[in-house]
Amino acid sequence: MTATWSVNRQLFKENAKNVKQDNQIMAVVKNNAYHYGLEFAVEQFLDIGINTFSTTSLKEAIRIRKLAPNATIFLMNAVYEFDKIRENQIQMTLPSLSFYYENINDLYDIQVHLEYENLLHRSGLKTLDEIKEVIHHHNQNKNEHKMHISGLWTHFGYADEFDVPDYNIERAAWLEIVDTLLDEGYEFEMIHAQNSASYYREQGVLPNHTHARIGIALYGSRPYSTINESDIQQSLTVKGNVIQVREVNAGEFCGYSFAFEATKNNTKLAVVDVGYGDGILKARAQHEALINHKRYPIRALMMSHMFVEVDDSVNAQDEVILYNNHIRVDEFTFKGVGANSEQLSAMNHDSLIKEYR
Repeated sequence: MTATWSVNRQLFKENAKNVKQDNQIMAVVKNNAYHYGLEFAVEQFLDIGINTFSTTSLKEAIRIRKLAPNATIFLMNAVYEFDKIRENQIQMTLPSLSFYYENINDLYDIQVHLEYENLLHRSGLKTLDEIKEVIHHHNQNKNEHKMHISGLWTHFGYADEFDVPDYNIERAAWLEIVDTLLDEGYEFEMIHAQNSASYYREQGVLPNHTHARIGIALYGSRPYSTINESDIQQSLTVKGNVIQVREVNAGEFCGYSFAFEATKNNTKLAVVDVGYGDGILKARAQHEALINHKRYPIRALMMSHMFVEVDDSVNAQDEVILYNNHIRVDEFTFKGVGANSEQLSAMNHDSLIKEYR
């Protein structure tokens, strides 16, 4: 028996279609499509009419091009392999004034999206004046071959925070930049800013924006807890198996380094064939697992195993579910285990059986 990482193909596609609605979506497929598998995810998104993708990896962008010859592909990280960008017709962020001036001659025939730094401060032009400086300098460039300014974008780093004013601050600053540029006659083929949290807070795409840039919701996790579970369905199941059920008595310890001490005699512990080596976070193991439709507390986590305290109804070979649509990734996000993407990224697909159903 081996622990399994399994995706319901039809549910994945139905969820993505429900998230998309009638809106223009740029599907974020970075980090191997949140570890759902780049080829799998791109195929499903294409089937429901999403033909615009973004990633942080040039290697992934090139893989997407092979999968989707007619797609729009946006690279959120700046790179210096400009020939590969041109060859694969990948659009790329312009992250700073210095990057522009240092690489102006090498950026010819590349479509760039001007990035606004905003409150995240991860990358981007710092002010409206810097954005205009690039545009004006670019317009004065008389070279026959030069870069093309095709997009304008930012990232909202606080859209899933409700107890602080930062989302409203970054949103207002961004919309002022967009409105000012459009009012002054500047044109962009693509304008995008929203992640999943902003998309649901705004109930759709912001005014004057061409796309929402959606990640985690397409993969079945809610960006914040007040979204109804029925609005975003999880297609992923992560499960192990009961190898055997052991009995321990009061005062006996189980697991590494005294991880669990039994407080009563005849305590039943299911030994399960999944552990932190398979990508189960230590914080996740402070909660429950699902066995035969009932939740039981995880008592100790080891590299290839865990102990789950059970009752007489649990037997060897029973399935032990760590994640599915009834014990969701986002549930544990809201309990403080880690971000949705953190829990997904931890999964070890070299040790788990990976399957699509």
